[in-house]
Amino acid sequence: MLTSFVRSLFCCLSSMSSNIVVPVETSEPTADGYEFVEVKPGRVLRVRHIIPDRPVVEEPSGQGGLISCKRKITVYRNGQLYIENLSDGGGLRRNGDTAANSIAEVELTDGKSSPPPSLPDAPTDAAKDGPGGGAGDAQVNEQSQPPKRHRRKPKRTVIIDCERRVSSCKGTHPDVALFFVHGVGGSLDIWGSQLDFFSRLGYEVIAPDLAGHGASSAPQIPAAYTFYALAEDVRIIFKRYAKKRNVLIGHSYGVSFCTFLAHEYPDQIHKMVMINGGGPTALEPSLCSIFSLPTCVLHCLSPLLSWSFLKAGFAHQGSKEKQLLRENNAFNVSSLVLRSMMSGQYWPEGDEVYHAEVTAPTLLVHGMHDKFVPVEEDQRMAEILLMAFLKVLEDGSHMVMMECPEMVNTLLYEFLLWEPAMPQPPKPNSKGRPETARAPSDSSKPGSDHQPDHRPSSARPASTNSS
Repeated sequence: MLTSFVRSLFCCLSSMSSNIVVPVETSEPTADGYEFVEVKPGRVLRVRHIIPDRPVVEEPSGQGGLISCKRKITVYRNGQLYIENLSDGGGLRRNGDTAANSIAEVELTDGKSSPPPSLPDAPTDAAKDGPGGGAGDAQVNEQSQPPKRHRRKPKRTVIIDCERRVSSCKGTHPDVALFFVHGVGGSLDIWGSQLDFFSRLGYEVIAPDLAGHGASSAPQIPAAYTFYALAEDVRIIFKRYAKKRNVLIGHSYGVSFCTFLAHEYPDQIHKMVMINGGGPTALEPSLCSIFSLPTCVLHCLSPLLSWSFLKAGFAHQGSKEKQLLRENNAFNVSSLVLRSMMSGQYWPEGDEVYHAEVTAPTLLVHGMHDKFVPVEEDQRMAEILLMAFLKVLEDGSHMVMMECPEMVNTLLYEFLLWEPAMPQPPKPNSKGRPETARAPSDSSKPGSDHQPDHRPSSARPASTNSS
């Protein structure tokens, strides 16, 4: 996700005065949708849980598209990683299309992609016939082999072979739940616009305050803020409120917890949204960072750092942005919590292979003016994930869901309603007999440039200048 240095800078810039933890004695929901859940003895999280009044509409059976995935991930000892998408029984249908055998070469040493092999992403003319194409398949298999200099004993090999049905998620269906997870220094209040928007549409929404944030309890021991401690909290919240089809929406550091859940519960995570989450890298705290300073020093620097965060975290610095920082207890986190969270960001399992194993369709939203997370990191994430759609917003920065709430809400809603297009069966002729099979035109072949795209705008690959 975010690099250690960027995460450290983000948390430090977002630090303000100590958060006020309200006493909690009950887990009963309040009139405004807030609940208090004791995840561990003495460890209580505030959760906003809204179940709107809605007419229940049963979803028709068989709705949605089937995504077939057969993937081979090979890691070599020299730090190179190969992701092979294998065509088997229709192949991998990524972004609604059928892809021939392909291979992606990834350099793990510098975090950047190596030049791709000679085989392009789109299938060649000889391979457009699909599986069983004879000489075309042989040609593709030969081209997709790694160069001879890479043919050595791999350090690790992972095989993924699965099928999953992806359908639209409508708020009228009682089996759909939306989970919102904030990042370091935030609170559930940063999702205010999204929670109100989707609850009005009939969705059940769940948004917790992480430990030490918002109105959740703030233990005074650093071990309470390690990645695994916070991930366990999020897991308990998820298991408490999970439905049949769950959608995870994470921001910044919260994206790591969403990825953790998607990896642990692949059958329950229907879709996922990553907002300014960064690249698919393992977490490791930086030994030389500003958080090596004593907490009292960080607390004294809070006013200056808060002004710096306003300048770096928002595309514009006006009265609206200043008000967003002050209201609703957002970014009101103690220096002890920030320092403990940064030193506890140790997650070696969350490397590129870990992310490549996630099969849930994912929407990546990136603010183009984000000074904490460069767009190249989200582009990198889109390459690693099995099915990912990147949307870059010109008017947004790191806090894009607060800066451009209407646009973000529209993108999320379109993605919730998106489902892969299924091939249409042949229509019978006027005599009730099946029509004679005809040779497909160029526009109907898999991989053709003339193939229509039925996906919503949020599910189409977006350039860095898209709005």
